[in-house]
Amino acid sequence: MPEFRKLLEGYKRFRDGDWQHQHDRWEMLREGQAPEIMVIACSDSRVDPAQIFDVSPGEIFVVRNVAALVPPFETSPGQHGVSAALEFAVQFLKVKYLVVMGHGMCGGCRAALTQELHGNRLGEGGFVANWIDMLDEVREPIANELGTDGRPAERAMEQAAVKVSLDNLRTFPCVREKEAAGELTVRGTYFAISDGVLHLLNEEIGEFKPA
Repeated sequence: MPEFRKLLEGYKRFRDGDWQHQHDRWEMLREGQAPEIMVIACSDSRVDPAQIFDVSPGEIFVVRNVAALVPPFETSPGQHGVSAALEFAVQFLKVKYLVVMGHGMCGGCRAALTQELHGNRLGEGGFVANWIDMLDEVREPIANELGTDGRPAERAMEQAAVKVSLDNLRTFPCVREKEAAGELTVRGTYFAISDGVLHLLNEEIGEFKPA
């Protein structure tokens, strides 16, 4: 398995490099973590938050999933992975910032727009289809204005997805209360893979601007 061997080779470089260079930090981290920032990002292999934000181990608490989506608050039975991570970060780690990071060329957002994944229906298990259902409400206006093909439509969906996640974050009582009290800041960001530019959402005008 040459691909897995690459991981082991990378581990050895890490062990001989960063582990040694930041040994004091790793010694401190074994006592616990105290990140002030939670980042909700896409599982896409091209958009690693730790790399993009150039942070050290222990600085950000990260959850990644298809299209960096946050589901709305609900208490129905089931395994709510993003909600559990959010609750842990806000209530137990007491992070001060929640950052949603969408990105360009997002396969999940494109699937939500076209209702296809790599030209095929959205998976046999229905997991992808059910997940990206969260974008159904924003799909129609984008499709009506820009169609369902091409980068302008895809970019509009990618940025709309960030706004959907921000709205859903604020359905969580713990987020609403802490944000209202000034104890928590919620931010939307968008990373453009093609040029490496990070954009910040200005929620007052609803637009993303380069950082």
